[in-house]
This record gives sequence, structure tokens and C-alpha cells, in this order.
Amino acid sequence: MRFVLIAVLALSVVGCTRWSMNHHLNNAYSAYDRGNCEQVMLELSKVERDSRARPYVWPEVSMMRGQCLERQKLFIDAAQTYEFIIASYPQSEYAYRARARLETLQSLGHYPTRSAAVVRPTRF
Repeated sequence: MRFVLIAVLALSVVGCTRWSMNHHLNNAYSAYDRGNCEQVMLELSKVERDSRARPYVWPEVSMMRGQCLERQKLFIDAAQTYEFIIASYPQSEYAYRARARLETLQSLGHYPTRSAAVVRPTRF
């Protein structure tokens, strides 16, 4: 009987964690719709804490973080977030979305292409 009780308790904790993660992710989307990026970042942090054992949600969280950074006009930070998604999750749907966002940022002039940045040594 104790084994059954412990098993039920363990399963309920796992379900609660997933429910909590989904709840915070839904709150993040709602806050994004309202334009409240500070709340989005807070909710995404909570999702990340709840999703340590669920890496499938990480690219989605990163994508939303990049979109909020864009909305806050932090274009370089957003672009680097998108590059992180592409490098870390190359086969995910979010990598394709991140590539599209990078192209949009480049076409709008908010993020230069890699070849445009040239480092020149200074002369003393």
C-alpha cells in the first residue's frame, strides 16, 4: 500500500511541474500580447526553472525572449539570441523562425551581416 501511495505522490509532483511550466508559458504569451516584456521575462525565467528536465521547451522560451528583446529595441541582443537558437537547436522549427527573424533584422538595417563587420587594428 505504501508503494502505491509513494508512486501516486511522485506522479502528481511530475504532473504539477508540467502544469506549472505550461501555466507560466501561457502567462508569458499573454503578457507578450499586452506588450509587457518585463512580465514576459519574469514568466520565462519561471518556465526555465520548471523545465530543467524538459529541454524540448527551451527553444520556444529562447524565441520568445528574442522577440521581446526586439520589441524593446535591443536588436543586437535579439539577434544573438536567434543565433543561439540556430546553433543549439538547428533542426527545430524555432531555428527556422530565428533565421527568418535574423533576415528581417538585417533587411531593416538593425543587424549587420557578418561580412559587414571588419576589425581594423589601430595605429599608435
